[in-house]
Amino acid sequence: MSDLSKQLEERSGNTCELCAATDTLEVQVHLEVYEVPDSPKNVKDTTVFACATCRKQLEGETEVDPNHWRALNDSMWSSVPAVQVVAYRMLDQLRAEGWPVDLMDMMYMEDDTKQWAEDGIQRGAKIIHKDVNGNILQKGDSIVLIKDLEVKGANFIAKRGTPVRNITLVHDNAAQIEGRANGIYIVILTEYVKKTPKSE
Repeated sequence: MSDLSKQLEERSGNTCELCAATDTLEVQVHLEVYEVPDSPKNVKDTTVFACATCRKQLEGETEVDPNHWRALNDSMWSSVPAVQVVAYRMLDQLRAEGWPVDLMDMMYMEDDTKQWAEDGIQRGAKIIHKDVNGNILQKGDSIVLIKDLEVKGANFIAKRGTPVRNITLVHDNAAQIEGRANGIYIVILTEYVKKTPKSE
């Protein structure tokens, strides 16, 4: 178990910080670290200890079950900003159900936490990042550059074939990703990259 997992286990009392699920003799809920998407770089703690059910719904692996998220009625009062952000975003996603709107109205968050929550809410058409071949790019993927790119302000050229690992996505621009090339964090246009398989 990583140090971060241990810290979150201690903070949460070994329960899911979103739905309060906990391991029992009969059921293992598989608590793991969930990294809150679209988190600002200046926030130190951007993780939540979450069960497999919550994580799969948050990550789009399974359909969102509104009844599962009624537990946010309790977790939205957490003092942990990352938990507040995830609760707020999920309530916003479920607003058509009616009851989440009332909970959102009751939530109290610091201004910067609310901005963090708002920044990760997709209200328009979903933004999908694709490489030059049309492959969908996701946070954490690896890519290679397919042409030499002049990096403005850094005084160097990122050469064709340069690998960039563990990319992040620019959340409001489908044409841009971010990653480290030659030790410098840069913005890269998706039309100049090719996704590499996980094994590379």
